Amino acid sequence: MKQFHVAYHNDTTFLNELEKIRQWRGSHRAYTTVFHIYCEDLNPALIAHICGILDTEMPDDLYLGCISNANILEGSLAKERYLITCTVFEYETTQAALLQYPFREENSREDVQNLIRFCESNPWVGSVEMLATIMGMSMKPFCDEMDRLPAHIQVFGGGACNPDLDNAAAGVFSKGNGFLAQGIVFLLLGGPDFHVHNMFISGWKPLDRRFHITRAVRETLYELDGQPALNIYRKYLNIENNENFVSNTLEFPLFIDHDGIDMLRCPLAVNDDGSLVMASDVEENTSVRLAYGDPETILHTICLDGQKVADFQPQAILTFSCAARRAFWGDANVSKETEPFQKIAPTTGFYTHGEFLRLQGRMLNFNVTLVIAAMREGDAPASEPVRLYKEDLKNLSKVPILWRFVSFIEASTADLEESNFKLTIAAITDGLTRLNNRTEIERQLSRALEEFNRGDTDGSLSLIMLDIDNFKMVNDIYGHQAGDLVIKTLADILRRTVVAVHSSSTGRWGGEEFMVLLSESGEAEAAEVAEQIRIRFANASFIGIPSQTVSIGVTQAKRGESTDTLCSRVDQALYKAKQEGKNRVVCL
Repeated sequence: MKQFHVAYHNDTTFLNELEKIRQWRGSHRAYTTVFHIYCEDLNPALIAHICGILDTEMPDDLYLGCISNANILEGSLAKERYLITCTVFEYETTQAALLQYPFREENSREDVQNLIRFCESNPWVGSVEMLATIMGMSMKPFCDEMDRLPAHIQVFGGGACNPDLDNAAAGVFSKGNGFLAQGIVFLLLGGPDFHVHNMFISGWKPLDRRFHITRAVRETLYELDGQPALNIYRKYLNIENNENFVSNTLEFPLFIDHDGIDMLRCPLAVNDDGSLVMASDVEENTSVRLAYGDPETILHTICLDGQKVADFQPQAILTFSCAARRAFWGDANVSKETEPFQKIAPTTGFYTHGEFLRLQGRMLNFNVTLVIAAMREGDAPASEPVRLYKEDLKNLSKVPILWRFVSFIEASTADLEESNFKLTIAAITDGLTRLNNRTEIERQLSRALEEFNRGDTDGSLSLIMLDIDNFKMVNDIYGHQAGDLVIKTLADILRRTVVAVHSSSTGRWGGEEFMVLLSESGEAEAAEVAEQIRIRFANASFIGIPSQTVSIGVTQAKRGESTDTLCSRVDQALYKAKQEGKNRVVCL
């Protein structure tokens, strides 16, 4: 694999550089050739002109490109506004193909389906590079569909990005397909001798205080822990909604928990209601942490993780770095985090609006992140990988003070959260049975009934109420310790029986009474569960105490009714079970 870098200034110099590439290929082993064109300028006419020259001078070669916020050449911020990278593959077995489609939210799944069909009919495909216009789009449907790609295929890429971050206009293009203001280009590469090592690097350090996203729609984060999202910045960082808000929060983006992977999201704006407009989608019912970035910490991470790339011994490195990282560092310093990769292999790329990487079969849309695609043809050299970071690590030999500070806060926060967790559990748990207490089961019942009445769930909602028969006699004859044993035995039976039922909750209603909430079960299913409980309790053995029985009432919720009417009806069913002779299940 051999790379050439060309800056377009005018036709004459461009043609001269193309001639040099032709001459090199004429004297070396050369097969598939791919040109990447990164344009720090939205000028479709000039882009078409450059593409026309390639079509004429290099008719058998592929090319693709996009509008970029800025370009990366030899690991540094490039001065060239039109950067052209030529990659010549030296193995005949390496294959390449291009696909380009219009790209809008409503047709993003269809684009992926076309990609999947191509990959399934061309088993040589091993990796997919993508360039796309994604501003203002929800990428969740696209990413969900990309998960259906064959598991072995790696995916990486970035979102086209205007040099002016306040301008959404961008575009992508490729050979034979022209320029699309809203489009996506896939470069498919593969073959038995082609290898890719992908990774992502953040460098920001999360603090361990977790918040819960209680309300979010697409890229708008409305509430954290039931409060306007802006409050997290006001309360914990004293960052107010003013003209410096976006620049201040670049140092403190949010880590969103996505299936165990911490993904950075930075706020782009604040709405009047205190909600935050984020750079990418956020989802409700996930946890979020504040993150802190400082240059020393980020460079320390780059040095450590960069060695993994060096160990792969690539011949070329593609970088997709978020434009927010460029804003964070400033143009004078931004190259510090990409220059180390140039010591490994020729490093090119661009500053993006969102970065993409497929990890463990999941397609992920990153933000404020550096995505690395290291490529190599053939086996790694037999020699030991070059250790390029010894000098860098000497300069950063001590763990950054920030890391020590963060470690202290994390440990302190963990202790506090553990204490709070124990207090929370104690507040909702019955001390004797370790089931939910009445307050908690009432809260869960109220919430479940609200969702049921709104039609948020398609299933049914049922309630089971239990009462131990003749329980006062147990206490009077055998003592309260024996009574406690009977109650705990029934609680254990409830746990073992109800745990297998989807969407269930069990609690001690008071004394010897218990309540079971089944959020996705109708009356017949609830009656079966109740009968299992009745039989198991009747068969339970107690040392020095006779066998005990339980009476059970069952009812199914009706649309529009209140918790009071539902609880009253199940109580009536229990009363009827008592009246009819106890040790039975009655539905009402």
